[in-house]
Amino acid sequence: MTPWRMTRWERGGSPPGTDADNGTGEPTTSADEPVRRHEALVSVRLGPSAPGSHLVEYLRHEPCAVDAWWIAADVDAVVRLSADSMTVLHRAVADLRRRAGVEVAVANYILRALDLTTPADPRTGKDAPAWAVSAA
Repeated sequence: MTPWRMTRWERGGSPPGTDADNGTGEPTTSADEPVRRHEALVSVRLGPSAPGSHLVEYLRHEPCAVDAWWIAADVDAVVRLSADSMTVLHRAVADLRRRAGVEVAVANYILRALDLTTPADPRTGKDAPAWAVSAA
């Protein structure tokens, strides 16, 4: 089932009649709390008879699809999905497996971003030495 056929509660909104139900269909958060997005990187291998154009057309209409890349590897593409709730994210991965002509889909759910900034040296309070800085 795709997100536009789900109830507001299945898409991540609060069940009707609860205190957190704001009537807009959007997740309710306090002023200082950011809206949590759940994301996944899905490795996709197309079936032998599925054209790549079918996957592209499906992703254009999938509301959870954020980015996609063709990959030169054991998989054909990597798709980034994003949703307000884990339920919607799991459903988007399942729909990708069922409806987009995908033979194999392996989902890697993103927990949190890594902090790649150079940390300060805890002993001195100074920034890390120049040789410890990333070359990128």
